[in-house]
Amino acid sequence: MNQTESFLRILPEVILTVTGVVVMMIEAVLPRASSRKPLGWMAILGVLAALYASLRQALLVPGTAYSGLIQTDAFSVFFHVLICGIVLVTLLVALDSLQGAVDNQGEFFALVAFGAVGMLLMTTASELLLVFIGLEISSISTYIMAGLRKRAAKGPEAAIKYFLLGSFATAFFLYGVALIFGATGTTNIASLASLLPQSQTPVFALVGLAMILIGIGFKVSAAPFQVWTPDVYEGAPPATVGLMSTAPKAAAFAFLLRILYGAFPAYHVHWVPLIWIMAALSMTVGNLGALRQQNVKRMLAYSSIAHAGYLLVAFAALSADGVAAASFYAASYAAMNVGVFAVISHVGGREEKIVTVGDYRGLAYRSPLLGGMLAFFLISLIGIPFTGGFFGKFYVFSAALHSGLVWLAILGLFNSGIAAFYYLRLLTSAYSKPSETQPMESIARVTPALLVALLLTVVATLILGIVPNQVLGSAKAGAITFYPDASNANAIAVKH
Repeated sequence: MNQTESFLRILPEVILTVTGVVVMMIEAVLPRASSRKPLGWMAILGVLAALYASLRQALLVPGTAYSGLIQTDAFSVFFHVLICGIVLVTLLVALDSLQGAVDNQGEFFALVAFGAVGMLLMTTASELLLVFIGLEISSISTYIMAGLRKRAAKGPEAAIKYFLLGSFATAFFLYGVALIFGATGTTNIASLASLLPQSQTPVFALVGLAMILIGIGFKVSAAPFQVWTPDVYEGAPPATVGLMSTAPKAAAFAFLLRILYGAFPAYHVHWVPLIWIMAALSMTVGNLGALRQQNVKRMLAYSSIAHAGYLLVAFAALSADGVAAASFYAASYAAMNVGVFAVISHVGGREEKIVTVGDYRGLAYRSPLLGGMLAFFLISLIGIPFTGGFFGKFYVFSAALHSGLVWLAILGLFNSGIAAFYYLRLLTSAYSKPSETQPMESIARVTPALLVALLLTVVATLILGIVPNQVLGSAKAGAITFYPDASNANAIAVKH
């Protein structure tokens, strides 16, 4: 493999790194009173270039580079495009929503670019140590972004809680990597599948995998590792929450798919029960917790926990359809969740005066556009047909049923019914007549950048709900990475 082809395999990460450095250096010399919007547009251009580079990677022959550290295939390309799309919409939302709400807005644009580098590395790394580096780059960026509102008491509180609990989770992850290395003598994901059966201490590798599951479980806010989520979501700026609830999760789930299906497929009898329990707990704890919330961001935090559970159902399916369903669900959840936080970010304003379900009363009368957008995304989160949320759940539960996970699928359907209650409560409030005794705060005009962001998420959600074949085809192409004989993949699905 020549140097040019090797470089193309990490080109998106290089572009985003250069973008972050340039934005950070220009931010340092700009006058304090000058607008930081040009830095935002610069970051957007960098993300667009990284997105184009990711799409071009689909033309490369699947393979590795840099001594096996990087693996480029249809699976990594799928998640590269997804993460770049999430980051693009986040930057469009943040152009106006963060202006005046946080100090040093330019730092946010640089942090988003650096965080995206870590997320992309997690999806393309074939080395556990490189995954750890990517995880740290992503985590440190999100820790800082969670506490950007320094003048609000909940901002620093959210950042500290996130950092402390995240540090424990990172320690579990790193100890897990050390145990796997001790059992096999390697940290290369592609080599683990062949070396594990020869290990003299396989129990060390299994304990190491369990510790990695704990670390990743924290990152994706899956129960019982979800305790940080409501407080951090409530204290962080909505634009940050829209990013951290989708892009880092997509990267973590991509890595989890790669290590479970690529390195530990022979040990599925040990890790499938753990995934089953995490999925059941996440769906149940998330939805029951959301029912009790009046704060919209806390409600969506518990909703995020529940959706992590839905996605984990596909992991337990143990088939090519399960891998494809997990990838497709990550894309559909990202589209609708980033969209709903874009609406919340604008409606709440810089001071976030509109925070509870009751505060949204009459939103559709004061701003039909925002009310309609909010209703659309909530309907998709419920899983109503012709939206991405419906097909996401359909594919996940279908994969579970085809693998014999009947009770887990039934539990998922039951939890989806519970979720409808709190989503419809917010939807009903938005379309209720404005209260005369408690008038709603004025809503600023929708800016062009926000309108583009909303349109992108709406179009993505509609495409995933009406004509999902293209995205599903890409997801299935990624699944072939783990099941080369895709036509017979379902035949090896294990009955549980």
